[in-house]
Amino acid sequence: MKKYILFISILISLTSCLTLDDNLYNKTKLSEYKLDNYTGEVDFQLDYSYFIPSSMIHLFTLNSKSTDETSATSIYALYIGDIAKIATDTVIMYCHGNKDHMDFYWQRAKLLANTKGKNHYGVLMIDYRGYGMSEGKPTENGLYADVDAALLWLKNNGLSNNRLMMYGFSMGTAPATKLSAGNYSLKPSKLILEAPFASAETMIQDGSGLAMPGSFFTTLKINNAEEIKSVTQPFCWIHGEADDFLNINTHGAIVYANYKGTYKEAHRIANAGHSNIPQTMGFQNYLNVVGNFIVKQ
Repeated sequence: MKKYILFISILISLTSCLTLDDNLYNKTKLSEYKLDNYTGEVDFQLDYSYFIPSSMIHLFTLNSKSTDETSATSIYALYIGDIAKIATDTVIMYCHGNKDHMDFYWQRAKLLANTKGKNHYGVLMIDYRGYGMSEGKPTENGLYADVDAALLWLKNNGLSNNRLMMYGFSMGTAPATKLSAGNYSLKPSKLILEAPFASAETMIQDGSGLAMPGSFFTTLKINNAEEIKSVTQPFCWIHGEADDFLNINTHGAIVYANYKGTYKEAHRIANAGHSNIPQTMGFQNYLNVVGNFIVKQ
């Protein structure tokens, strides 16, 4: 009985971020995107100085097809910037976490759109299948396919590898790392990971404290600590030292240590938890870290 209660408590605790299989999936859906008019919970709220004009906000759908699908899934995407200038602009591909949808992460995307000045860089964000207004059901293969569909859209609009920056937060660090390491529609020139997890296995072990394989709890095979070994692009790691969801030492620090590429930098943020790094750092300090890394030669 005690083990059963513990198992249930683990499933509940994990639903806040890493939840892709049937037991853990967060089923938050939307009937419309409200962005600045969204009144639900968010990690932080930006003031008017970060406002993005409607002419720079583009909501559209993409067709995504994973390796185990026979037909494509329609997912929603949001681009901040001038689509006509993608062929010459630098673009940040932002892979959000598991909690909720693009309305929840709108403030984060809007913040990134203010890196090095307003709309200096384009920002692309998607809702993975099953999230927000995107169709389908979340799967690990689908997660990678959805981000690759976004990269293909950028490529078709003229973006080249050297002007693509990949940014992953929490669960979004999985596709960000996977697509940076492998051969997909575009090869990002730099990788930024905020609060990454080492692997699904490590997360289960940290959460359960049981001498049982992670496969008992989840079918996820995600392993950032292993994938990062194949990333050669410059790498920026940001993690809160007070992160009580993804422990900085058992997760982020392992990913950082396993990277063997051309350049890496670490930003361990004192007093920051899992979801409050930008506001703990101060928004401008956070943007300085991101912006300086992007332009670093």
